This record gives sequence, C-alpha cells and structure tokens, in this order.
Amino acid sequence: MDDRLAVLLPVAAVWLAAALMAEGLPGLDRARALRRRTGWLSALVLTGLAVTVGALAAGLQSAGDTALDRAAAGLAVAAVPATLVAVCTVRRVRRLRAGAGAFATAPGTPAPHGLRAAAAHPLIALPLHATTLAVLAAMLPAVGLDLFAAPGVAGPAITVAVLGVAAIGVRHALRHNRLAERAMPPAGGVPAVSARPARALHV
Repeated sequence: MDDRLAVLLPVAAVWLAAALMAEGLPGLDRARALRRRTGWLSALVLTGLAVTVGALAAGLQSAGDTALDRAAAGLAVAAVPATLVAVCTVRRVRRLRAGAGAFATAPGTPAPHGLRAAAAHPLIALPLHATTLAVLAAMLPAVGLDLFAAPGVAGPAITVAVLGVAAIGVRHALRHNRLAERAMPPAGGVPAVSARPARALHV
C-alpha cells in the first residue's frame, strides 16, 4: 500500500461523511433533527478544513520527496473547492443551525419549507461534493490508478469530472427551487371570502 494513503484516507473520510450528511439535510422534516444534523455537519466541515490545511502546510514545509509531500501535491487540487467551503458553506450552515434552533422548541416541531429550502441550497452541498471528488482524485495515484499521467486520458477524465460536478449542482438547484416554491404563500395571500351577504337561515 502506498504510504500516501495514510495521509489521504482520513482527509477523504471526513469530506465524504460531510458530503453525505449535507445531501440528507433537506430530507429532514423536524426542526430539532435539522438543528442536530447541522451541528454535526459544522463539526465535520471544520475538521475537514483543518486536516486539509494541515496536510498542505506540512507538505509545503517539508523538503524532499516524502509521502507527505506527494499527498500535499495531490490535495492542491482540492484547495479551490475547500476555499469555497470555507467562504460560503460554513456561514450558511451556521445560519441554518440558528434558524432551526428557533423552531426546535419541541421534538416534533416540523421544519418549515423555508428552512428545508435553505438546507438544499447548492452552496451548502455542492462545494462539499466538489472537495470530496477532488480528494478522491488525489487518492487515485496512491492506489495505482494515475489517470492523469496516461496520455489521452487526462482530458476526458477532467471533462467527466467537470460534467459530474455540474450535474450535481443542477440537481441541488432544482431541489432548492422546489422547496422554495413550497415555502411561498399561495397566490392572493389569504383564501378568498365570499362577497355575498349572509342570509337568514329558514327552517
């Protein structure tokens, strides 16, 4: 087994767990469950950022061709989506947790569609999925599948990766729009009331 896996496996495990947890957030229909899950997600995201930055910093400070250097070189691709996670996802998850906390007064309190729409926002799950895919791509050379080194394979592999991320983004955007539409009040605001005057009931 390549010694880079000792560095990359924990990083990939944290990001994969965060991506799967973010994927399930919009399906939670109770405010207390949403608040609890966003707390776990926030901890996973901060842990993922910490271990990624730590591995990159250690690789930059290390001299030579060590396992840490090679792992850091692979993780450099994940630096861009991880930065997006730090800038956008962390703030949105904190706001979502605060919003869920306002409704979590009882175990059975339903989560409003507005909160579920916020949980489905693409800027929560998409950066996590993109970071996870980048970290998994960094693991491929460590397991003997260096697609980017083979001639004629790097271009199609990058194209497939970009299309995959775009498809994930479209899926999250559609789900967000669907939940946001449910959160909107019905047209006209309140049910219409008949304008005819009430008549006496004849027995």
